[in-house]
Amino acid sequence: MRNYDLTPLYRATVGFDRMADLLDSLLTQETGANSYPPYNIEKTDENTYRISIAVAGFSEAELRVEQRETELVIAARKEKDDTARTYLHRGIATRAFEKRFQLADHVRVTQASHENGMLHVDLLREVPEAKKPRQIAITSGKASKQTPALEVTDIEV
Repeated sequence: MRNYDLTPLYRATVGFDRMADLLDSLLTQETGANSYPPYNIEKTDENTYRISIAVAGFSEAELRVEQRETELVIAARKEKDDTARTYLHRGIATRAFEKRFQLADHVRVTQASHENGMLHVDLLREVPEAKKPRQIAITSGKASKQTPALEVTDIEV
């Protein structure tokens, strides 16, 4: 894997720090390390999304969903079980995890639910009125009044 140096990008831009940080984090992530637990991201409507994560073996008390500005952090930590068990086969992984998702501007978490071993996190994109596209009325040339240009005359000194 190649390493890219984004330092010139930081020096040549102003106000794009978040974009540069996002690029930097994407380039430094290992592809195989982020596969547990399995998850789906689906678009349920024009402005709504759902992240579903398989969390078999975790209770609601052991799960944490937190939104930090434009980052969604979903974590789980299994409490220490003192019960001595002998497994013949252990296929359900209940190891601790933390998943981070970068959210677009104006996206917020509306709810999280835990059912049938799945954690569902619903997201909503709320674009402010000032940022929404607006229709501009077109007027004819006769309707708009133009101010006449000032005439410059020669002045004798």
